[in-house]
Amino acid sequence: MSPINTSVLLIYTGGTIGMIENAATGALENFNFEQLQKHIPELQKFNFPIDTYQFDPPMDSSDMEPDMWQKLVHVIHDNYERYQGFVILHGTDTMAYTASALSFMLEGLDKPVILTGSQLPIGVLRTDGKENLMTSIEIAIARNKEGKALVPEVCIFFENHLMRGNRTTKINAENFNAFRSFNYPVLAEAGIHIKYNNVQIHANGEEHKLKPHYLLDTNVAVLKLFPGIQENVIATVLGIEGLKAIVLETYGSGNAPRKEWFIRRLCQASAQGIVIVNVTQCSAGMVEMERYETGYQLLQAGVVSGYDSTMESAVTKLMFLLGHGYTPDEVRDRMNRSIAGEITI
Repeated sequence: MSPINTSVLLIYTGGTIGMIENAATGALENFNFEQLQKHIPELQKFNFPIDTYQFDPPMDSSDMEPDMWQKLVHVIHDNYERYQGFVILHGTDTMAYTASALSFMLEGLDKPVILTGSQLPIGVLRTDGKENLMTSIEIAIARNKEGKALVPEVCIFFENHLMRGNRTTKINAENFNAFRSFNYPVLAEAGIHIKYNNVQIHANGEEHKLKPHYLLDTNVAVLKLFPGIQENVIATVLGIEGLKAIVLETYGSGNAPRKEWFIRRLCQASAQGIVIVNVTQCSAGMVEMERYETGYQLLQAGVVSGYDSTMESAVTKLMFLLGHGYTPDEVRDRMNRSIAGEITI
């Protein structure tokens, strides 16, 4: 087999990093990658080729849809043998969803796929985009003494921290430290040197062949509990035509109201084949339904634990599993297993 090129494919989807201010309206608008390169002449200083692939037109991440995740998987799969790593420039709003989805869709990944972006456009003097992009490229090319990728995972790099993609949530719309991995340690920290947390990074053991997945089923809903939630709200959501799965955002360690109608509605939905996954509304911590009676009742109603999953990861994992035609019981079983390091069992 011919040696892999020491090069990176930079995939530009859009987002704030590639926006410029409209002089007339003051609104931020997308511009193309050639203009982006003009604002980052430092890219020329890398002593390896950086090729680019651009979404045309560039898209705001709030418009991101599963078919775009499929497109990204196609681009990575089609170019997999030609590059050492991949850097995806992406808007911050849905970056954690895309990173989570790709972690499931790229089975057998043994190269870095790093998502990054910025809070300020690249043309702005104080932009965080340059640092995020330059460090992401450096991480994408990093190898150990055996020549294997240091970080063979789908990750998000933002504000000096490299995080596992399916553990990450956007927590701030204003500050540069926009993302946090609450339930899993960061994989690397970038200061003067990039310090890798090798113990936490997915072990790159035997060589794997990349197996791309494209099947997704979006018949999923998110239901967030709050004090005073009415039965008709629960009934309406659970009664959505074609619904196959619910991510139920509960209180604390997976607790919910003990109202008779609430438990009955969940029992009925589970019996009809709707998969209900319990994740906590808390930023950090995990669901432990056996801990309190309120959680135990959910367990009895057929609700499955989401453990310490992020909401973004739970949603995309359900789409992934449902897309592959598993039965409700098979989906429930696989939600209780780690596919790509997304939960701690």
